[in-house]
Amino acid sequence: MADDRFVKIYSQGNGLTSSQITVFVDKVTGVNYLFHCAGYAGGLSPLLDKDGKPVVTLIENK
Repeated sequence: MADDRFVKIYSQGNGLTSSQITVFVDKVTGVNYLFHCAGYAGGLSPLLDKDGKPVVTLIENK
C-alpha cells in the first residue's frame, strides 16, 4: 500500500534468536504500540508511560 497507517520506529533482535521487539506508531492517532514475538507466539499492546497513559508521538502532516 502506498499510504500505510503504521510505521516501524524501533526494532530489537538480531535474527539469531526467535525473540523480536518492535515499536510501531499509528500515523493517524500517534499512539505507539509494542509488538513482541517469540517463536510462534506474539503480542501487541499500546506502549504506556509511567502514569499508565498511552505514549503518543506527534505526527507532522505532509
